[in-house]
Amino acid sequence: MEYDFRRNTLTGTIFANFNMEHQVLGRWFSEELGDDKSVYQAVNRGIEQVRAAKLEVWRFVGGELSIELDQEQVRVFANVLESDQEHYLDESVSLYDEESECFCGLEDFEAVLISWRKFVEQTQ
Repeated sequence: MEYDFRRNTLTGTIFANFNMEHQVLGRWFSEELGDDKSVYQAVNRGIEQVRAAKLEVWRFVGGELSIELDQEQVRVFANVLESDQEHYLDESVSLYDEESECFCGLEDFEAVLISWRKFVEQTQ
């Protein structure tokens, strides 16, 4: 998984760029996590609870994107994928969700999460 973090020097906005198959993960870091320490702490607690087998699956629902993790992997997805919207579409129409969902390993995600937090703290 390739990624880099940047800060717009004019606006101060931080954002994450990920490779094509993990684009939605970059959107999650940029739009849902950002520099919000409470979200960062909630995700860390979720990771701890899953690792300690206190929870089988942990989910954080954001404004447009959500994250779901278990002991092995992390799923980041657009909330619209969980809606009943597909039931109302004609059978010949399907939603394109390649840029709306991705999976990665829990350890890889945790390493990126730690790197993101360091980046945020260094650029404040």
